[in-house]
This record gives sequence, structure tokens and C-alpha cells, in this order.
Amino acid sequence: MAPMELDFTDSELQRYSRHILLREVGAIGQAKLRAARVLVVGAGGLGSPLVLYLAAAGVGTIGLLDHDVLELSNLQRQVAHATSRVGQRKVDSAAEAVRAINPDVTLELHPRRLDAEAAEELIPRYDVICDGTDNFPTRFLLGDACHLLGRSLVSAAVLRFEGQLSVFRGHEGAPFPCHRCLHPEMPPEGLVPSCSEAGVLGAVVGVMGTLQATEVLKLLLGVGEGMAGRLLLWDALDMRFRDVRLRRDPACPLCGPGATIRDLSAHRAAPAMVCAAP
Repeated sequence: MAPMELDFTDSELQRYSRHILLREVGAIGQAKLRAARVLVVGAGGLGSPLVLYLAAAGVGTIGLLDHDVLELSNLQRQVAHATSRVGQRKVDSAAEAVRAINPDVTLELHPRRLDAEAAEELIPRYDVICDGTDNFPTRFLLGDACHLLGRSLVSAAVLRFEGQLSVFRGHEGAPFPCHRCLHPEMPPEGLVPSCSEAGVLGAVVGVMGTLQATEVLKLLLGVGEGMAGRLLLWDALDMRFRDVRLRRDPACPLCGPGATIRDLSAHRAAPAMVCAAP
């Protein structure tokens, strides 16, 4: 994290006054947020509320990675965008929304696909990485890369009326599991439908993206009990939340003592993609 500066302008003191009033945040916590660098992969349904709340909270530098352009069908859930911006690159559209809510945030736009090369280049530049994608190749690439490059990954997923959330900090060692302790291998292609095939309730995506933002802020501030080692499951139809404990797998191919995944070479042969939905 960049060095903290504790001097705030009058405008900053007014903007962040409700944060500074919190004992768990205060001026020092707000300075931590201003010094932080967060990468959001996917500027879609999850990325939209996530990036807006990070910007509103005063996270100093936000990276946005997405290669896609905005379509009308995105607007049912991707609330950082607007009808007037259909056809624009999503990173540009999301940047416009971020600047409207907080012009003091520094934005670093990456209009590119996520592949192994991009992961190795970009992930070390940021303190925390956020997964706002909806395809398994990208999710597994992010999980592997964050573990190998020593960065925490805040991950959420949504389908239909259900969502899940976790934070992966396996690179810090026991007791934290990595993402492959939960999912050792990608499911066979076609086994799990995408949002474009099965549908998704837009508000459910918004809730999960907001929960992601909350976990990112807690990580940066060093407060509360985070979701590392836990999996939050939400069924919106029944309005039920379940909290499942995750254990570090001694046979994990990524973080176990006999780990076989030591670099991103397996991902270099995979098709490069990043989908900004759900």
C-alpha cells in the first residue's frame, strides 16, 4: 500500500465525515483507503455496485479491467452504466459513473481480456483483487494468479436468485484456504449454465457486489471478521443466508504441501476471456 498522508482538504473532511466518525475508521482509516489500490476485474453486474461503493468510500486508486462493450441487455443489473452509453466500452462507461460520484479517485483503465500475461502484469500493482466475472476459466485464472502472486481475492458469484461470497487469502498460509480448496478443478463445460442461459435477478447481483465492496473495505481497514475461510450462501427467494466454514485442503493442488500448480502455464493454453456479467 502507498504511504499514508493524514492531511485532508475541507472537501475531503466533508465528503468522508460519516466514515471519520466511525471508531473503526477515523482519520487514519480514511487515509488507508486513500492510499489503497484495488483492481476490479469485470465492470458488469458485480463490478458496478462494487466500484461505485469503493469510489464513494474514497479508495484512492481503482483499476478496472474489462474488454467488453455495453449492451442494452446489460442494464437490467449493471447499474454503473446508462442507456445513453450503450455501445461504449464498459471500462469507459463505468469510469464516467465513478468520476460523477467521486472525482478525486484515480482510475486506471484496462480495456483488455484477462489472460495469464495480463494477470502477471497487473495483479502485483494492486493491494486487493476483486472477481466480478462469470466464467470458470477466468475465475480459476484469477484464483491461481492471486495465490501465486500474493494478493487477496474477494470473489462473488450469482445465478438466478442465488449468490455466494468468499475471500481467498491462501497465500498467507494456514489456516486460510485458497480457491482450489473449495473448487479443485473446473466443472465440465456446459454443466453449469451461465446467466445468459439461466437468467438472473438484477437486484441479487447488486446485493452481492455490495457485499464484495464491504469485504474489500474491511480488508483495507483491517477491521472486523472477514470472509476468508468462510463461504456465504444466499437464497434470495427464501431470504436465507448460510455461512459455511472452509478448511484448507492438505491435498490441494495449489496450496497443499504437494502442490502441482506452481505457475500459470496451464492457463496460457486456455482461451483468454473475461465476461463482465452477471
